[in-house]
Amino acid sequence: MVKPTAADTAGHADTAGHADTAGHVVAAAIWAPSVHNTQPWRFSVGGREIGLYADPQRQLRVADPEGREMMISCGAALFTARLALRSLGYIPQTQILPDPAQSTLVARVTWPRRAAATEYERRLADQVPRRRTHRGGFGPLPLSPALLTILQAGAQHDGATLRIVTDAGRRAFLAALVETAEREQRLDAARAAELARWTIAPGSPRRDGVPPTAYPAQEPRTDPYFPSRDFAHGRGWGLPALSSGPVPRGAGVVCVLATGGDQPADWVHAGQALQRVLLTAGLCGVAAALHSQPVELGWLREFIRAELGGCVQPQLLLRLGAVIQTEVSVRRSLADVLVTDDTS
Repeated sequence: MVKPTAADTAGHADTAGHADTAGHVVAAAIWAPSVHNTQPWRFSVGGREIGLYADPQRQLRVADPEGREMMISCGAALFTARLALRSLGYIPQTQILPDPAQSTLVARVTWPRRAAATEYERRLADQVPRRRTHRGGFGPLPLSPALLTILQAGAQHDGATLRIVTDAGRRAFLAALVETAEREQRLDAARAAELARWTIAPGSPRRDGVPPTAYPAQEPRTDPYFPSRDFAHGRGWGLPALSSGPVPRGAGVVCVLATGGDQPADWVHAGQALQRVLLTAGLCGVAAALHSQPVELGWLREFIRAELGGCVQPQLLLRLGAVIQTEVSVRRSLADVLVTDDTS
């Protein structure tokens, strides 16, 4: 029997260490936000490299025929993977859309060098499994202008723009667009059927889609009114209301996440910026409600683009505010998202 040399032992330990690192990173990345919690991603792992792939089987073919929201979701997972590496003291290197021959390959991430994580990076990473999408209104507590400035700078760092809408008339205009889109989409049988496929019934063992622990049973009114998706569809599913008062809650700070272009790389950048904004806000006890309804309809998206000056492409509407969060989400296991062949 041949005994392993010291170099062999070191090599095996090094490989095991890379596998542990990759497992930690992917375990964090799967907690990124995604449209209807479709989790449209897969990961390959090999040595010091993680491949992030879009999963077209989880694409919303009716609401998202071009895959824009799927790529935004993958961008959020990419930011989370990078953050997880930083929390471990590695410096991530990222290639976005590195191989035109592999249309589903969103990014490759490696970690060739080390540098101690900052306290801010560690705290931001701690927010990853705690972050939840809010659906409803917010309390009256105003947000710090300093925080909003930080959120805008963070979005810009990732190649996107966070436009904060302070004018009451423009806020009402955007609310009207969300309401128009929601009403039109509820009347679209194909869209309604697609939404139903991603809505989880109470007690279901599914680890994807939107569970009844993630939205209120009765949609709360906001002022101005920003309606949420109709996941329950009149079945009474969802969380009980935090308050039974008849007065509408505030809509919060209304924002538009936008990019300069409207290509797949821009969508990935938007996803990274989105996750940075959500996690940074969460550090300060601020939750976010997301509205993709009006940007899924071309003519309404164009209205938003014109409202922003016509020089950027709106990717998502957000509302930020203070609220007690009770939502609970679900995620698939590592075994469900890891692939063994990086050409998949």
